[in-house]
Amino acid sequence: MSESERSETAAVSEAGEVALEALRARLGDAAAALDEKDELAHKRAEFVLDESVYLDGNSLGALSRGVEARVVDVITREWGRLRIRSWEESGWWTAPERIGDRLAPLIGAAPGQVVVADSTSVNIFKALVAAVRIVRQRDGDGASPDAGRDELVVDATAFPTDGYIAASAARLTGCRLIPVAPADVPGVLGPRTAAVLLNHADYQSGRLHDLPGLTAAVHAVGALAVWDLCHTAGALPIGLDEQGVDLAVGCTYKYLNGGPGSPAYLYVRREHQPHFDSPLPGWNSHVEPFGMRSAYEPAPGAARGRVGTPDILSLLAFDAALDVWDGVSMAAVRAKSLALTDFFLECVAAYVPAGRVESVTPAAHAERGSQIALRCPDAAEVMKRLVERGVVGDFREPDVLRFGFTPLYVSFADAERAAWVLAQTLAEAPGVAV
Repeated sequence: MSESERSETAAVSEAGEVALEALRARLGDAAAALDEKDELAHKRAEFVLDESVYLDGNSLGALSRGVEARVVDVITREWGRLRIRSWEESGWWTAPERIGDRLAPLIGAAPGQVVVADSTSVNIFKALVAAVRIVRQRDGDGASPDAGRDELVVDATAFPTDGYIAASAARLTGCRLIPVAPADVPGVLGPRTAAVLLNHADYQSGRLHDLPGLTAAVHAVGALAVWDLCHTAGALPIGLDEQGVDLAVGCTYKYLNGGPGSPAYLYVRREHQPHFDSPLPGWNSHVEPFGMRSAYEPAPGAARGRVGTPDILSLLAFDAALDVWDGVSMAAVRAKSLALTDFFLECVAAYVPAGRVESVTPAAHAERGSQIALRCPDAAEVMKRLVERGVVGDFREPDVLRFGFTPLYVSFADAERAAWVLAQTLAEAPGVAV
């Protein structure tokens, strides 16, 4: 290369750097303006955060500041001094229903329909088996799969545990398992359908499925709809009561910020509660748990969803984590979620060379949850480098970078910085175009 060619190349490179700096200044100003107008911005101070950009709340939410003191009090006073008296005096025994009622407004449910207990997997099993039994009881089929509804439809794109549990529930109830993509569910429904298990949002792509439409389609053939809300509760309005959902489950450690291993929840629509026949009838769901009777008789209401002794420490940590939701509108949460993900995609498009990554999250707001998933051939290595540089997302096989946007504590400045660091990381990684 001649001296003049080198000078020309250097000039072009310098001009590109100047243009990029101007672009970043513009987007940085845009982020600042959006943060200034953000009606949820004050909530960020209620969480324990550091200098990193935390975009993994779709796996584990951040710690809210009030949780530590509450857990310390539970350990030192309620357990340490009151000991067994706390089951009554501190309200431990009724905590699963009480905390369920606190959670209920966030998922669009009236009181008395949610119990916080067990894990998502356990609650899926309870919900699916109970749904089949409810339908057969209603249709007069009893427990026989030969006389009527013997098909269990499951979201084929769901988190794997949903499929594992659904297969077990199908074996127990004598149903045929039909895995199918959510968009294809209406085409497989019929008079033999007993229940349908669907994820509200796809855990990999962040695609939001049509809860009202699919629930209506399930009901049109006389079946029951069971929804997994793990990737939407705390990120957008759900409206379980309004949409006629029959049963629902979800975890509390993602957008609800309940902490690692915090208990899941089970929603049973009020009209189904008298017929909810749990496949795990533990002593905690007995009408007279301390009567120690040999025969099982279920308790009324949401308590039928309980099984064994509640995990008090994690349960009450979640109770404290719910304090941050006081006065928060789910409509405002949804509006910010969409604005954050829109802005992040805008910044990625501005900073990252075309073809280096591809968004697999739908652009349409009606089809988007609260995460952005980018396909990137060297995703595993890229995410490792991002975390080292203070941008924490996560990676899913084989080639997906996931970024979760929790509206209560993620800022627009976070979104801009994450996109910028992503661009710098991709520029240094060998990679290939998608």
